[in-house]
Amino acid sequence: MNRWRSPTAEQVFAEHPGVECTSAGLNHGADDPLTSELIEWADLIFVMEREHKTKLAKAFKQHLGGKRVVCLNIPDNFKFVAPALVKLLNAKVTRFLPSAK
Repeated sequence: MNRWRSPTAEQVFAEHPGVECTSAGLNHGADDPLTSELIEWADLIFVMEREHKTKLAKAFKQHLGGKRVVCLNIPDNFKFVAPALVKLLNAKVTRFLPSAK
């Protein structure tokens, strides 16, 4: 529901050089729901679970042309900014981001 993992990722990578990021949820009732405008804005889209990638493709197929979608395979068992989640995000996401200069 876009309450723990994605907002944590947004906070972790908000200050990364060359990165603009936001988080959004795919479920009805998400705190910050995903929109076609957000998809069009993004160069790279991360999802936490395979089911999210499937949902994304189904709901926004017409907007995903040329977009890279990366599944991080991070289960929904972390609280906001949990140290283990931050460590996992850094390990899985950083290689996709521009390197600091």
